[in-house]
Amino acid sequence: MLKHESRIGKLNADAATVYQTIADFSRFESIAPPDDKMKVVKADADSCRFALGKTGEFGMRIIERKENELVKISSDETVPFTFFLWIQLKNVDENDTRVKVTLHADLNPMLKMVAKKPLTQFVDSLVDKLEQSF
Repeated sequence: MLKHESRIGKLNADAATVYQTIADFSRFESIAPPDDKMKVVKADADSCRFALGKTGEFGMRIIERKENELVKISSDETVPFTFFLWIQLKNVDENDTRVKVTLHADLNPMLKMVAKKPLTQFVDSLVDKLEQSF
């Protein structure tokens, strides 16, 4: 099992504004970390599909929403392993929301060696992109 927690990011927006963006995959492209190798192919409110360079596509779906506090995301059947991504929000003050992203991935030892770095970079860059967007 791979577990990675991001640093706590500071967003200059209220939690409701941030939540509206992260709780709807059709808005996810505006906050997806920039990467020439990863591109949003298809997205609706509950699911999203990414293209990963020449390796193919993978999908995610939102499995739980807690308004203005939490969005839980899971891998779909296109991913060769199971992962969960939690995006937690905490409203500290007006226009001051803190965000933390946690990844749990069930990887075999061989896949863990290959996927650990890209997955942890994705989580960390997601916090960076959220800070830039808000």
